[in-house]
Amino acid sequence: MTATDRQRPRTKPPEVRREELMDAAQRLFLEKGFGATSVAEIVDAADVAKGTFYLYFQTKDDVLAALKVRFVERFCETIEIATTAAASRDWMERLDVWMQACVVAYLDDVTLHDLVFQQFHPAKRSMKRANPIVSRLASFLLEGHAAGAFSFADARLTAVMLFNAMHGAVDECLADGPEVDRQKLISAVTNFCRRAVNS
Repeated sequence: MTATDRQRPRTKPPEVRREELMDAAQRLFLEKGFGATSVAEIVDAADVAKGTFYLYFQTKDDVLAALKVRFVERFCETIEIATTAAASRDWMERLDVWMQACVVAYLDDVTLHDLVFQQFHPAKRSMKRANPIVSRLASFLLEGHAAGAFSFADARLTAVMLFNAMHGAVDECLADGPEVDRQKLISAVTNFCRRAVNS
């Protein structure tokens, strides 16, 4: 045994191992499809024993649920970084940045988005209502309203409508193919959102 071998940890921290399993599953789900991927293939790709998988997940559905949570968290982080950088601008410009960050984050990870949200159906509407992105947007709108920049009757419903408008606009553009005129799309979305909350 070399000195390097002695220094190398024999086991990885649980959070690292869990992320590695998720990364392996994500690659396979995107390459082969969720239904065509087995737990055995995930553990092989992550280079762990099959029992290790079950320390973190009961089924591959649990992995998909974890990937969905991670997707939303990273989406929110992207928006937070963009809006923090624009904090010195006026409220309408900050709203532009907010929505632009949403459009870009969605387009950059649309394949993963479609994977993790593929199993939504009407019975899960209560889960959809808990969308943290919409909650953050509602809070942002309330701050702008308090500053006298935005006008609306209900912050939550306005956030829902703005987010769904953005989402629908991206989906509409993607329906024509993967090549999207981002500037045209962003301009349409931001102009719509400005008009929706313009006091």
